[in-house]
Amino acid sequence: MTAPPDGCPALVLNADFRPLSYFPLSLWPWQDAVKAVFLDRVNIVAEYDRVVRSPSFEMSLPSVISLKEYVAACRRPAFTRFNVFLRDRFSCQYCGDRYPTPELTFDHVVPRSRGGRTSWENVVTACSTCNLRKGNRMPQTCGITPLNAPAQPTTFELQANGRAFPPNFLHESWRDFLYWDSELETS
Repeated sequence: MTAPPDGCPALVLNADFRPLSYFPLSLWPWQDAVKAVFLDRVNIVAEYDRVVRSPSFEMSLPSVISLKEYVAACRRPAFTRFNVFLRDRFSCQYCGDRYPTPELTFDHVVPRSRGGRTSWENVVTACSTCNLRKGNRMPQTCGITPLNAPAQPTTFELQANGRAFPPNFLHESWRDFLYWDSELETS
């Protein structure tokens, strides 16, 4: 008996052959990709060398699929903790250091107790040390101001920031469809 193909996700491209998202990278488990093929919702662009079989059918697992219908990106990204971190490139907006997600918090530039709102324009990514140092004070009072003024990003800006953080695993068949911030080889 063959081992299940759990390590074979499919890269999902929009109908324009761009990934639906870069961070997190738009991947579907192999089961969802196969189902979408059978429902005629996607085109197979590239395949793995792995095959799945049933008693009456056999197919190579898709490694890259494209949607048959274009899905428009939301013009305004959702205001979530993760999207704030992505907007700020996972860097503390007070000291400038980059941290893993579990070590980040978010800070209200104008504290909530002083009328500050929880919004794109008032929340920044902060490390615990800087967040505690700033505390419940106004930036001008404590001398700690954000390196970048907080603002609502566009979906395009979040996608661009996401390209700066490629995942640990990239299948060879995906490389032609992903544009990471990396230097190209010259000949």
